[in-house]
Amino acid sequence: EVQLQASGGGLVQAGGSLRLSCTASGFDFDDYTIGWFRQAPGKEREGISFITSDGFIEYSDSVKGRFTISSDNAKNTVYLQMNNLRPADTAVYYCGASEVVIPTRQSHYEFWGQGTQVTVSS
Repeated sequence: EVQLQASGGGLVQAGGSLRLSCTASGFDFDDYTIGWFRQAPGKEREGISFITSDGFIEYSDSVKGRFTISSDNAKNTVYLQMNNLRPADTAVYYCGASEVVIPTRQSHYEFWGQGTQVTVSS
């Protein structure tokens, strides 16, 4: 059974940090690009970062310089270290897996996790 388990969300004050984890099972993790997305209330889901199996990384402008994505292939897990959090970062965070090496749209993602809530208070 294919699973992506996102975890690590919570409530934090502005300026604080959280680390999200996305753990995969049921498919060959090494063949997939893993991306992080978020969806705030009333807004569309947006892509914020991805990491390819070769370690190529991209960030959206909204998180660049504050968030860091990394991968531990031995644990089939991708992390998103989020620093200097802002109230605007409040959202449900999702991870997805794409066989497309450099995904350019959300439809490229084949598998999705269930989401983890991040709330940043001012």
